[in-house]
Amino acid sequence: MARIDEELKSRFESEQHKAMLNVMFTAGWFRNRQVELFKPFGISPQQYNILRILRGAKDRVNMHCVKERMIDRAPNATRLTDKLIAKGLVERERCEDDRRVVYVRISPKGLQMLEEIDSRTKALDQGRLARLTAEEAAQLNRLLDAWRE
Repeated sequence: MARIDEELKSRFESEQHKAMLNVMFTAGWFRNRQVELFKPFGISPQQYNILRILRGAKDRVNMHCVKERMIDRAPNATRLTDKLIAKGLVERERCEDDRRVVYVRISPKGLQMLEEIDSRTKALDQGRLARLTAEEAAQLNRLLDAWRE
């Protein structure tokens, strides 16, 4: 992949501006690869994120909890989850005490799909992730965290 200034054929106001655009461009690049990877499974990157959250939860969780943990906090998380329920990847359960509260959990079919996706992503991710040392990745994480403070 070309450098950001070559890729965008642009000049930048400052290194900070260039870095911000580089982060945005790289995030889009990763997202495009995810979209292609998930296409055969019929899910979006946001739905994949929901499935991973539910797998990590180990038990049922309410939708508020799912929304809080999402990387891309989509306002349509409930609609995305409804689509996963329709595909049999997620199970829904209403709270007995408060019918407004909805719990969700990943289904066995959803777990099986994530295992298949994981096996496909490991090979792709290893090549990309190996391009940074652990120290470089830690430095990048600190820098990105500092931007959001």
